Amino acid sequence: MTNVVVIGSQWGDEGKGKIVDWLSERADIVVRFQGGHNAGHTLVIDGVSYKLSLLPSGVVRPGKKAVIGNGVVVDPHALIAEIGRLKDQGVEVTPDNLRIAENATLILSLHRELDGMREDAASNSGTKIGTTRRGIGPAYEDKVGRRAIRVMDLADLDALDGKVDRILTHHNALRRGFGVAEIEHKTIMEELTSIADRVLPFMDSVWVLLDKERRKGSRILFEGAQGSLLDIDHGTYPFVTSSNTVAGQAAAGSGMGPGSLGYILGITKAYTTRVGEGPFPTELHDEIGQFLGEKGHEFGTVTGRKRRCGWFDAALVRQSVATNGITGIALTKLDVLDGLEELKICVGYKLDGQEIDYLPAAQAAQARVEPIYITLEGWKESTVGARKWADLPAQAIKYVRQVEELIGAPVALLSTSPERDDTILVTDPFED
Repeated sequence: MTNVVVIGSQWGDEGKGKIVDWLSERADIVVRFQGGHNAGHTLVIDGVSYKLSLLPSGVVRPGKKAVIGNGVVVDPHALIAEIGRLKDQGVEVTPDNLRIAENATLILSLHRELDGMREDAASNSGTKIGTTRRGIGPAYEDKVGRRAIRVMDLADLDALDGKVDRILTHHNALRRGFGVAEIEHKTIMEELTSIADRVLPFMDSVWVLLDKERRKGSRILFEGAQGSLLDIDHGTYPFVTSSNTVAGQAAAGSGMGPGSLGYILGITKAYTTRVGEGPFPTELHDEIGQFLGEKGHEFGTVTGRKRRCGWFDAALVRQSVATNGITGIALTKLDVLDGLEELKICVGYKLDGQEIDYLPAAQAAQARVEPIYITLEGWKESTVGARKWADLPAQAIKYVRQVEELIGAPVALLSTSPERDDTILVTDPFED
């Protein structure tokens, strides 16, 4: 038995929600370790859809404990709103089944406003990143700048006064630069005090909690948000998120040591999608790209933004396998490829006339690369709902095997529809 880390191996939207839900039935605890409510995933359980942004997927399962780790930035108002939406669907989220790290950073209204102001200014200059405007980046900046307000600060209002002064010194200087009104001290104090009593019951020393559970032999599932190619260090910078999305962050973002992580499962879509700005070597602007988007229902869970679609990029996923130490992958949305005459897989790139087998880190070079493809025969039969290899067309199996060979990692699970039971299990990550 081992713990499991689930991460996205592409630019997010790989279908982590279903896989995490499928695994959470086997887990005792589900831990979010980075990101904020800019991430979104949809769970479909007994025909009911649950849309989650901040809460770990395990929170919808009775008897499971959900944990928001210190690596997450928490918008307290978004948290309470999400808990309320789940309650409307019959799911009770209480301090018994949700714990939040006392040292997690809070997202405030000033973070959301700064995010929007920056993105508007960047749009006017043609340099926008494509953020969700939810204040994620500015909150992480304050964390690194050692001026953040953290969950534990809500319990000490006397000390909070000076901390609010410190954060406002920084933000009001920025606001003057944008030509907007400064924020008064009392505004932020009222914002924090109004929410404190609703957040504090969930507060915990998460690293202590997880260490005790590890010693008991509990199965711990670490749930990442976004995808590895959006990692602040290893992604397509600057068109990335503001946190580390790779598997190693599961340790730093939860307070558990790296030796406790166990199996690294990379969720991998059978084609490639991306939301927002940034390089996308295999993007399709033709009828096939439109086909993938429509059949795959490629719209963001949180923002509703249309996703860009393209062929599977094995070179990029191979990079994710290396930077995450991926043990095996869960290949999702294979059924979306049903009916295509032929399929292409990117195996490398041409850059200024030279062939390379990885995406370079430089932004200008990323914009110049040209994909090198291999072509495989498609299949006409449906793979929807397949639950064993024998249910798959021969060409679909050939496609999966080709993916495994090119990325250097085996398929542990194969998903053939949004329904959790439509999954072919090759390796149970908890038992590996």
